[in-house]
Amino acid sequence: MSHPTPIVFVVDDDVSVRESLESLIRCAGWEPETFASAQEFLSRPRVLAPSCLVLDVRLPGISGLDVQHQLAEAGVQLPVIFITGHGDIPMTVKAMKSGAVEFLTKPFRDQDLLDAIQQALDLDRVTRQRQEELANLHKRYGILTAREREVMRLVTSGMLNKQVASDLGTSEITVKIHRGQVMRKMQARSFAELVKMAEKLELSPGN
Repeated sequence: MSHPTPIVFVVDDDVSVRESLESLIRCAGWEPETFASAQEFLSRPRVLAPSCLVLDVRLPGISGLDVQHQLAEAGVQLPVIFITGHGDIPMTVKAMKSGAVEFLTKPFRDQDLLDAIQQALDLDRVTRQRQEELANLHKRYGILTAREREVMRLVTSGMLNKQVASDLGTSEITVKIHRGQVMRKMQARSFAELVKMAEKLELSPGN
C-alpha cells in the first residue's frame, strides 16, 4: 500500500519510551508506528512510503541487532537508528558496521534523534529512487529482443560495430540497426548513458 507521509517505526519494550517518542515524532510531522516487540514489528507488512526504524537494542525475545540482521537477510533496506540504555563499544561498532544510521544512548537529546531520523528518511528516499530507476531499466531491457540484448552487451563492453558484426556473424549495417533499436527502447539519450545503464544492469555474457 502507498502512504503519503514518512513513517517512523519505533520498537521498544518500555511503554513510556514508546509514548514519548510517538509524541515527538508526530510533532515533527512524521507518522509514528510503535511496537512493543521485534516479533510484532517483523510481522507488519512493508510500506511504500519513505520510512526508518528507531530500534531498542535490548528487547525481549529477538534483540535489536538480530532484527537488523533479519531485515538485511530479507533484503529489506530500512535505515535503522539504535537507541539503548545499556550501550557498549563492541555493540555500537557491530551495529554501525551493519549499516545503522546512528546509535544513541539514553537519555539522548530530542534533537539528536530528530536529526538522525531526518538523515535516515533522506537515505531511504535515495534508496527507493535508485530501486525504482533500476526496476524501470529492467523493464526496458525486458522488451529488447535476444539479438538486441547481445548487441547491447557487446557494444557497451567497448567493441566496435564491425567487431560485433564479426562476433555475431552478421553485417555491420544490421548491427547499426539493432544498436539504434537498443538506444530507442532503452531511452538512452547518448551512448555514454547506455553504457551506464549496462553497468547498472550488470550485463555479462549470460545476460
